Amino acid sequence: MRDHLILKLQGPMQAWGEHTYEGLRPSSFIPTRSAVLGLLGACSGIRRKDRDGQMKLADALGMAVRIDKRPMPDSDKLLTHQKLIDYHTVKKARKDYRGLQSHETIQTWREYLLDAEFTVVLWDRADKQKMLDDLERAVNKPVFTPYLGRRSCPIAKPLFNARLKAKDEFSALKQVEPQGGEVYSETPGQGRPLKVRDVPMVIQPRQFASRIVYVYGGSHVSE
Repeated sequence: MRDHLILKLQGPMQAWGEHTYEGLRPSSFIPTRSAVLGLLGACSGIRRKDRDGQMKLADALGMAVRIDKRPMPDSDKLLTHQKLIDYHTVKKARKDYRGLQSHETIQTWREYLLDAEFTVVLWDRADKQKMLDDLERAVNKPVFTPYLGRRSCPIAKPLFNARLKAKDEFSALKQVEPQGGEVYSETPGQGRPLKVRDVPMVIQPRQFASRIVYVYGGSHVSE
């Protein structure tokens, strides 16, 4: 049996940034690995210049994300998240993330998710309890204020949901409501492979490597 830390990410707006330049700030449809690590780092008090602390966190944790679906009030329809595009003008923006040359003013479009709910499952790849002990304390009493991807996206409920033992992330998710959403896991299996670019390269800030996640439908986790 493996130890798992269960988080709930819920809020009126969320934004899980994908690879971008200054003008368009798209949001992934699920929390990215880099964003979840950043959230945990903020709760733990790991500063941006603390490369060792960031690396330790990034290397240790396995992660899976479930998209949660809930019935709408007084309806049998499920609440599904949608995207909102917010328009901005920004002064002194960089042309791109590779250089520092600035524009005077540019237009930007930023995407947000509305009515989104996610369950995040975390485990220590070395199967050590101390890492999850430290993270459980951190999310219950964060050092820096946590938010859902951007500072304009506050959390609507506490991050901590549960700490439980299970054979794997799928067994853990069976114990957490609501059931039936798609699961995006790093564990290979019968799921559909999907290549994503969200692994933070700690020694190269704002640069990201690719990984493969496996998409498991609702029937897989509810059997």
